[in-house]
Amino acid sequence: MNSPNSVSAQTQSRKADHIRICLEEDVQCHEATNGLERYRFTHCCLPEINRDDINLSTTFLGKHLSSPLLISSMTGGTEQAGLINQRLAKVAQNYKIAMGVGSQRVAVEKPQVADTFAVRKYAPDVLLFANLGAVQLNYKYGLDECLRVVDILEADALILHLNPLQECIQTSGDTDFRGLIDKIANLCSKLPIPVIAKEVGNGISAVMTEKLMAAGVTAIDVAGAGGTSWAKVESERAENPLQRRLGRTFADWGLSTAECITGIRSLAPDVPLIASGGLRHGLDVATAIALGADIAGLAMPFLKAAAISEAAVEDLAEVLIAELTTVLFCTGNATLEQLKHSQSLQRRQ
Repeated sequence: MNSPNSVSAQTQSRKADHIRICLEEDVQCHEATNGLERYRFTHCCLPEINRDDINLSTTFLGKHLSSPLLISSMTGGTEQAGLINQRLAKVAQNYKIAMGVGSQRVAVEKPQVADTFAVRKYAPDVLLFANLGAVQLNYKYGLDECLRVVDILEADALILHLNPLQECIQTSGDTDFRGLIDKIANLCSKLPIPVIAKEVGNGISAVMTEKLMAAGVTAIDVAGAGGTSWAKVESERAENPLQRRLGRTFADWGLSTAECITGIRSLAPDVPLIASGGLRHGLDVATAIALGADIAGLAMPFLKAAAISEAAVEDLAEVLIAELTTVLFCTGNATLEQLKHSQSLQRRQ
């Protein structure tokens, strides 16, 4: 049996591998897309609004955001990850956008790395999401561990990420998902902050959303297919040919981001909904919001920028906001709510 120290060392090593692989290797989906390209906005040649009057602000889980952007959960647990999180948090604060951190399991196993997640000091006013794998509830994690990661971040909500495919391919992955819905329900009833259910790149269906909502989950982050493939990431880390083969076979597995959004909205029109999974620019963000998402999360673009500098993250935020503003202006919508109800988004023939 592995000792606690060896387990925490393995977890920390995995976190470092994930950053390196995402930055250096081709781990994007190639056949699967986010589905957003199937939609097109109707251009308005006479918007009848002043671009300077466009308002991108919104609220999510009761907190004000200056624009509907989320720096999606990525990392923590290593020195490099701590620097990345610091840069991201400072920009999130400056632009008043939301931010999540990567899985904090490593901080539970190895408390001395908790500071790599503790970004509240850099982002005092930002909507912050703590993060743990839901499957850990079947591996001796419970309310105490969840409260611990929430406290580290001083978080406004807790993400429980769902990653069965990744765990299947990962070396020594945690694959006992039995009875999790009841354990999630028990946790939701006791945790003093909202719980967000999030996939990691394979999507959440409308049917699963209904089950999660019935269990007490407050919000959904669809994290659909079309972006980074965690099957491919784990394939790059594989220790044997079987794992490598599995990762390649299932590289494009999952539900597209677009079909997750539309499916969920058809059954759950009011659930707080985050669109993520393969979003790469402000036009993707606008499309996702027009389809029914409340805010939109991006990971890979922010990771690449944060690996360079804080200034690069600021530049990315500026571009995303400018692109989103341009969509609203060129569709004649002054607010996000107007965009959602404008019927200016059409499915391509």
